[in-house]
Amino acid sequence: MCYIYVREMKNVFHDQGVLLFFIIAPLFYPLIYAWIYNNEVVRDVPVAAVDLEHSHLSREYLRLCDASPDVKIISHCNSLDDAKELVEKQIVSGIILIPNDFQKNLNRMEQSHINVYCDMSLLMAYKAIYMTTMMVSQKMNADIQVMVSGNYTNRENEITTQPLDYEEVPIFNPTGGYGSFIIPGVLILIIQQTLLLGIGLAAGTSRENNRYSDLVPISRHYNGIFRIVLGKTLCYAMIYFVIGAYLILIIPRIFNFTAIANGQALIGLMVPYILACIFFGMVLSCIIRYRENVILIIIFTSVPLLFMSGVSWPESAIPGFWRSVAWLFPSTFGVRGFVRINTMGATLVDIEQEYKALWIQVCVYFFAACLVYRWQINHAHKHALERISSIKKRVEQAKEKFN
Repeated sequence: MCYIYVREMKNVFHDQGVLLFFIIAPLFYPLIYAWIYNNEVVRDVPVAAVDLEHSHLSREYLRLCDASPDVKIISHCNSLDDAKELVEKQIVSGIILIPNDFQKNLNRMEQSHINVYCDMSLLMAYKAIYMTTMMVSQKMNADIQVMVSGNYTNRENEITTQPLDYEEVPIFNPTGGYGSFIIPGVLILIIQQTLLLGIGLAAGTSRENNRYSDLVPISRHYNGIFRIVLGKTLCYAMIYFVIGAYLILIIPRIFNFTAIANGQALIGLMVPYILACIFFGMVLSCIIRYRENVILIIIFTSVPLLFMSGVSWPESAIPGFWRSVAWLFPSTFGVRGFVRINTMGATLVDIEQEYKALWIQVCVYFFAACLVYRWQINHAHKHALERISSIKKRVEQAKEKFN
């Protein structure tokens, strides 16, 4: 087993493609991805304002919107059509339209309204515009209530505008940022996808070169399927225990993402997760015939696997069929378990379902990998015997022709 481990380690560092996916990609890809979302929230979303009234109150409303950190009014248009042109050209992401009877209705003690149009192609921009206009409207409502209430003290004004006080405390994601929300799941998915890429690339290389030396027992060291599978597993595990520690411990702290996990829970989750990914990659490698095939497969499945993990889309909203499909992949349980441990401070007891599921996958994919490798060895033996038989026939034909 140690002999196979050393030989596989040499193959990894001699193959530039495998080295790229095993070492280079896990080291630098998370840095780029986390750096892009390091700002966490969207600020200064460009907006066009259409003020049809030009009153003191309408100008005050737009001034408060522009003073907020999330919205920036970059253009004051004379009509809604002019503002629509800016949206079509993607200069602005939304429009704030104040009608010509805005202050007039308020002076008459009637309800007034403001129209807000948003570009829904980017939900974070829509949220910034919508929440800003709502908060400004609530503030102006409170000021109007104080004005018409006839109160004499500030305390009476507070009770009038906010009879039920509340304090908003976001849990598990105190910044309310996109990076803290999505990056933990992406980091775990990177471990699986790069492992599958590296293992599949190595298998595709062997088939392209028609080399079965890593499967055919050419020496006493290859006498046994378990020995082959465990030797390769030891090589991949040694690499990815280090890569995994870098991804789940260093990356969140570099970019100040939420990280409140304890070491025991992390180790307990990552050991079965990495093993399950390795054995799953070995099973998947049996269908990889060419090097480029594995790249197409992994790239095609990356986004669906992130959705099916239940991080970017609620698990309860996923159809039953796709939830069943998601159970086949280690990333489903790995992402769920890591998010709860790292972001919510869960223990192994709290993620018992995901923990058991990963160990079940380890056992199932280990024996499946052994069966796959046995089939490949038998196929290699058959291929070798056919070639030997073909060579013998050619030799005999050559002798007969020579005689």
